[in-house]
Amino acid sequence: MSTDRKGNPWALLPFVVFLIIFIGSGIVTGDFYKFPVIVAITISAAVALAMNRKESFNQKVEIFCKGAGDTNIMLMVIIFLLAGAFSEVAKGMGAVDSTVNLALSVVPQNLLMVGIFIIACFISLSMGTSMGTIVALAPIGVGISEQTDISLALSMAAVIGGAMFGDNLSFISDTTIAAVRTQGTKMKDKFKVNFFIVLPAAIIACVILGFLTIGEQAVVTQHSYSWVKILPYIFVLITALAGVNVFLVLFIGVVFSGVIGLADGSYRLMDIIQQIGNGMSGMYEISFLAILIAGMVEVIKHNGGIDYLLYKVTRNIKSKRGAEFSIAGLVGLTDLSTANNTISIIITGPLAKNIADKYEIDPRKSASLLDVFSCCIQGLIPYGAQLLVAAGVANISPVSILQFSFYPLLIGVCGVISILIGYPRFERGRN
Repeated sequence: MSTDRKGNPWALLPFVVFLIIFIGSGIVTGDFYKFPVIVAITISAAVALAMNRKESFNQKVEIFCKGAGDTNIMLMVIIFLLAGAFSEVAKGMGAVDSTVNLALSVVPQNLLMVGIFIIACFISLSMGTSMGTIVALAPIGVGISEQTDISLALSMAAVIGGAMFGDNLSFISDTTIAAVRTQGTKMKDKFKVNFFIVLPAAIIACVILGFLTIGEQAVVTQHSYSWVKILPYIFVLITALAGVNVFLVLFIGVVFSGVIGLADGSYRLMDIIQQIGNGMSGMYEISFLAILIAGMVEVIKHNGGIDYLLYKVTRNIKSKRGAEFSIAGLVGLTDLSTANNTISIIITGPLAKNIADKYEIDPRKSASLLDVFSCCIQGLIPYGAQLLVAAGVANISPVSILQFSFYPLLIGVCGVISILIGYPRFERGRN
């Protein structure tokens, strides 16, 4: 595709239809998750197929299927399914409970909010899901607030912040998988770049939480834990960082978790198989969304829509720094519109890849920018699933959490600084 052509703005109509349906239904119903996003994408894909009378319908379907069946998309879907299976099998044999209980047993009683934040970081890094982390830890945060003068909003913000840390970095997070696959880089390489961009944000967030809750103490009920049950998480983190193929890592992780579950009586063989099925089925929606979005984007690209977007986005860019800001802005605006950081990455990923190639941005950096800024916005929108779930558990308004949402804001600041100072600097010819 030539990035010099001005393209066809009308080809972007399917995107417009999707945003109107999604945002419009959210405003009308007061719930941005009321209208199934997969239905909105299907309607938008149908609009894309109905356009361009120069092509026969059969030709347009072939173009759609070519995009939907792209190698990177299929790899993404398989990783989604394996990640879901591992997360569910590990959770079912008690890995999450053991990790939480172990962490709570070593957290100083006067640093509980810092502890909750760090626990959420590790849990989400291990599970690959911010939502699962919030569901597991939000009730504990509520209990701490009830025993102290720490506000419920602050407790929920600490949980959400830690959950977004792991969601942004985890090897089995859908956002990481989407960012890596759309940019054509490796998970361990993206992790290393991403980690050092957001680490200062995590440290500063801990300092702020410690300062705000200094002197506050609560008695946290101690529960039993098993080191053995935590081993699958540690295994996945270490092997993924070592560069072992992610398919092999997740497959062995599933088997490892299942064996531990069988050994301690948590599972029977059929229980493991059912948990694998449950984990995979939990990823069906995001998998089909990735397929449908990829097909729709391919049709839009064929009709000149991506050319037009590239022309509009890059016409005033004078440098690599400007191009990086454009990637950050694109994924941020998309997340504001969709209230889903994974979907925003899948939608903007192909465009970000074109911009990165044109301005020689290393794919590790473009993948990190997509993940960092989508997670930043996701953690700051009161209609996002993370704030809504935490607010529901605490029975407070999601808007009240925003004043304490330090970490999501800080990763945005750190992301901006990384662009301004050109960090990290990569060796030429290495990806």
